[in-house]
Amino acid sequence: MRKGEITRNAILDRAVRLASQVGLSGLTIGRLADELELSKSGLFAHFQSKETLQVQVLGRASHMFVQLVVRPALAAPRGEPRIRAIFDRWIEWTRKAELPGGCLFVTAAAELDDRPGPARDRLVELQREWMDFIATVVKTGISEGHLREDLDVDQFAHDLYSVMLGYHHADRLLRDPRAQSRARSAFESLLSAARREPRRRTA
Repeated sequence: MRKGEITRNAILDRAVRLASQVGLSGLTIGRLADELELSKSGLFAHFQSKETLQVQVLGRASHMFVQLVVRPALAAPRGEPRIRAIFDRWIEWTRKAELPGGCLFVTAAAELDDRPGPARDRLVELQREWMDFIATVVKTGISEGHLREDLDVDQFAHDLYSVMLGYHHADRLLRDPRAQSRARSAFESLLSAARREPRRRTA
């Protein structure tokens, strides 16, 4: 990796963490320059505009998510163990990524849901890819015989995502000390409802 790319990635890492606190709309080249104690003109040479910075911050956050959640989860055995690995890594991801303001994707979704533009388009693309990934992993749970053959994998992905949104809300906004245990309970219920019933033995 070239020195310029290493520097750029280090800048984006700081930008992701800052954006988790101030939101994408609060992330400006000037503010990031102050955070890094760099010249505004130097950062402008990297990103050219606030919009470009926002899109690249989302891309960098996605890279971090892949490294901390997706890749380790894929190391787990196919089927239910891999689904569990996704959940366990996902619920720990903001802590592992050292995001002081919580999940950037959740924050950005609230900011950008009614703001058309490249940043919103990129966020929608990333979120759809993630939902598709979850659905694909759930399909392996069916093929491995762990989950029901009639399971709606897209609905499972939607419901799992809803559990995580509820966790983020309870943890960040409500400061519920039981936020994680509640999320884990909801996940177990979701998984239990999706499991294939064991075959009954014939007499």
